[in-house]
Amino acid sequence: MLPLWSKRALSFAVLAAPLFLLEPRSIRGEEHGTQREVKTRVMPAYPEIARRMELSGKVRLEVTITADGHVKNVHPVGGHPVLVDAATSAIKGWRFAAASSETVETIEITFKDPKSN
Repeated sequence: MLPLWSKRALSFAVLAAPLFLLEPRSIRGEEHGTQREVKTRVMPAYPEIARRMELSGKVRLEVTITADGHVKNVHPVGGHPVLVDAATSAIKGWRFAAASSETVETIEITFKDPKSN
């Protein structure tokens, strides 16, 4: 378990780290034509620890969206745990277009190591 000061330092590093992402997209929506329009998109921060590890990759999240467009539940279905945490935190801030009922979308976010350009 990390001491409190380490947790705060890590949190600051994650929040202050630059953003290096490709465009998130809805996998299920593209395959089946049921994608809900994203009204507000919060992009995840590239975690400092991921930068140090030169880590990149895709994270898949199953997102339950209420009829009014708020994120109800986020369930990771794939990806490195360091990247999953950043993606999950960001997705919780997303807002979608209203629909007639609750929907479930699979969102894929690709993190790219800034050194790999």
